[in-house]
Amino acid sequence: MDISSINNVASAVDAFSNRSLPPPIGADQRALIQAVKSVNSAQLFGQDKELTFIKDRETQRPVIRIINKETGDVVAQIPSENVLLLAGELSAGELSAG
Repeated sequence: MDISSINNVASAVDAFSNRSLPPPIGADQRALIQAVKSVNSAQLFGQDKELTFIKDRETQRPVIRIINKETGDVVAQIPSENVLLLAGELSAGELSAG
């Protein structure tokens, strides 16, 4: 009996199960997602724009954006890129008291 194929399947299952899964979505996150969907479906920013929330990779801070759906361009963002850059530098200790 050849068990090599069984070992391959077992290895694949182990590799899959060791992947980190995203944390479950909490009630606050569900409410935020629903609010963003409501704002976008009401087209409060126009037909060609949508509201998005992301987490900045470097600072891990939430970022609110209004995006042009056709081009993907950022129309507006809070906090601005400059503020995020400054926050990243402050957290990394790159700015010195002058």
